[in-house]
Amino acid sequence: MTGFVSFVGSGPGDPELLTLKAVDRLKRADAVLFDDLSSGPILSYARPGADLVGVGKRAGRPSPKQGHVSQLLVDYALEGGRIVRLKSGDGGLFGRLEEELVALRAAGVAYEIVPGLPSAFAAAAAAGIPLTRRLTARRVQFVTGHDVTGELPRDLDLTALADPRACTVVYMGKRTFPALASMLIERGLPPETPALLAEAVSTPDQRLTRTTVGGLATALEGATSPLPALILYGPLAEETAV
Repeated sequence: MTGFVSFVGSGPGDPELLTLKAVDRLKRADAVLFDDLSSGPILSYARPGADLVGVGKRAGRPSPKQGHVSQLLVDYALEGGRIVRLKSGDGGLFGRLEEELVALRAAGVAYEIVPGLPSAFAAAAAAGIPLTRRLTARRVQFVTGHDVTGELPRDLDLTALADPRACTVVYMGKRTFPALASMLIERGLPPETPALLAEAVSTPDQRLTRTTVGGLATALEGATSPLPALILYGPLAEETAV
């Protein structure tokens, strides 16, 4: 009998930020295929005896190909039982969710999607700032800092990303941000625009660096920190505007 797959968003890393549904699915799973950022204490909720399989991908490190991960998920599901595909943050936000959904549909495997707390929201909360500000930031935009080759995507909407009235969140962009910042400044984004570098959000290694777009671009030139990071820039505030 074909198994059932639960795509579970694990949030940014703090197990206390898991949803009740996420914990329930982990406790009942026969196998858990997890991302690197979903490992550690989060896996303590998996039931004893469950197969725990690491399939995470990290920039600059040997990682399984997406096709292999999708096939492995299908293989486990076809063996029967309950399978959890544990994804960091929310799987629908730069989590390669679609490729795995397509593979399951082609194999006739049923699934559900359990949303998780996006790391961008956790980063803003940790920094004590809102992602929107009345009158000055009515729009939030999310963008990936690299494409499948690891380079800055060539099809970015730079005009939108240079809008000083939007709060922009850059995922996986530490290495490419200096180049991106240069393009944005050329298109009119002031280099003194507030920026936040949020590393290892919600974990014991969390580091928050408040700076500017220009200052962050300079600081990240040649940076080699292995910590996962988000970059936020735009009309950020220390506290909510009144």
